[in-house]
Amino acid sequence: MHRFLGMIKRGQKGITGLETAIILIAFVVVASVFAYTVLSSGLFATQKAKEAIHAGLQEAKSTVELKGNVLGKMEKGILTTIYFTVGTPPGGDSIDFTPPSANTTSLVIISYSDAYQVIPSLNWTMAKLNTTAADNLLEGNRLFQITVDLSAVSANVSDEKKPGPYHTFQLELKPPVGAILNIERTIPNKADEVINLY
Repeated sequence: MHRFLGMIKRGQKGITGLETAIILIAFVVVASVFAYTVLSSGLFATQKAKEAIHAGLQEAKSTVELKGNVLGKMEKGILTTIYFTVGTPPGGDSIDFTPPSANTTSLVIISYSDAYQVIPSLNWTMAKLNTTAADNLLEGNRLFQITVDLSAVSANVSDEKKPGPYHTFQLELKPPVGAILNIERTIPNKADEVINLY
């Protein structure tokens, strides 16, 4: 009888070892699943960060810069036209400046705002200053003079709300990719036909 009880005890030790091994294997499997999940999340976050960095670089490389003064044409004390020159920074990407026409819309949008109104899109034209290239890409050392028609600004407002002396306004030049160029100016109290807007 004593020998039989000793055999049972030895058999129970074997079963306990097998149960421990199964539990250990289960822990290893669960840990590997968690590790895979953590690694996958880390790789996904890294990929998203990489995409954000590339998008930020693309935005920075496509910035439009103001080159020189902003001029305005006055008619009967009302600002009717704005002229300014744009270029790209060194190493910047090209931007398509094909002006809007009856058949096409431009990728570049110029909007107007002041204390009285917001106009989301104005008519504008472009003149190439230092290039004879057939395309309308602003790139490298090219300079384009932009002429903005403000007739829509004065069309439906009373005389005191039209852009006249001491009137502050803001133009936003919005390229398809890159930062917005903000131009905020105040019209001086001058009777000159062409004025420099500071």
